Amino acid sequence: MTHRFETVDVFTDRRFGGNPLAVFTDAEGLTGEEMQALAAEMNLSETTFVLPPADPANTARVRIFHRTAEMPFAGHPSIGTAYVLARAGYVGGGEARLEVPAGLVRVKIATDADGRPSGGTLTAPQPLQLGPAVDRASIAACLGIGADAVRIDAHAPLAASMGVQFVLAEIAGDALPHCVPDIAAFRATIAPEMDGRFSLLAYVREEGGVRARMFAPLAGTYEDPATGSAAAALGGLLLSLDDVDTLAFTIRQGVEMGRPSLLGVAAERTPEGIVAHVTGSCVPMFRGETV
Repeated sequence: MTHRFETVDVFTDRRFGGNPLAVFTDAEGLTGEEMQALAAEMNLSETTFVLPPADPANTARVRIFHRTAEMPFAGHPSIGTAYVLARAGYVGGGEARLEVPAGLVRVKIATDADGRPSGGTLTAPQPLQLGPAVDRASIAACLGIGADAVRIDAHAPLAASMGVQFVLAEIAGDALPHCVPDIAAFRATIAPEMDGRFSLLAYVREEGGVRARMFAPLAGTYEDPATGSAAAALGGLLLSLDDVDTLAFTIRQGVEMGRPSLLGVAAERTPEGIVAHVTGSCVPMFRGETV
């Protein structure tokens, strides 16, 4: 069977920035093994496959694969997929409701001055969940920097999730450009409670926001240009450390890769726990089909 796909750059307002995503807009008939093979062939951070929703009140069921495995939730695939569906006229009421393994991701569609979809704001499918801490020496080894460059004043490096787990580590500003992931150190640091994945977001606080880099070499993503699910977890973590009810900031990522990305992050306390939202723009790139 022929299956059509589109690619978009997410978390950017210009081509060749942000994080590229491939969206197979009608994945019925594909097996999970075929989806994984197609994602590996695309060789992007993630590729999504759109299926009919289990609940007709929702927009679609979406399966998300990176190069080697399926993801329970991911940020730029959620916004990018919602954007592609909105451009095709499949999103009613200005909000896409996407079923993913981690739960329901709601994406409010943003529009430009002409009323055309331009991106969106997602709500992560789960409230903040904090996991174990990771010692600073291990983080430093993973990033190829000195242990004293790993900051522990606000929090120790630790795992956090809003649908998918990341290790979040604050580091010194002058160390961020020099981070080089060490695969052997990543393998040595991975723990059973990480559920077989170890994705590390290193970040620096700066005036008006955050600069970040994300590395997941064990999953085949040496570095990611923009990581919405990690941004959500970071927003939740930073709010949990502060005595306020809401928090908002921007993240600049992908600069060192030549794919500058801008992510808007907001977090809030609710009766269910800390909830986070991530905003980004999208730019269409290619259309194609399998043969």
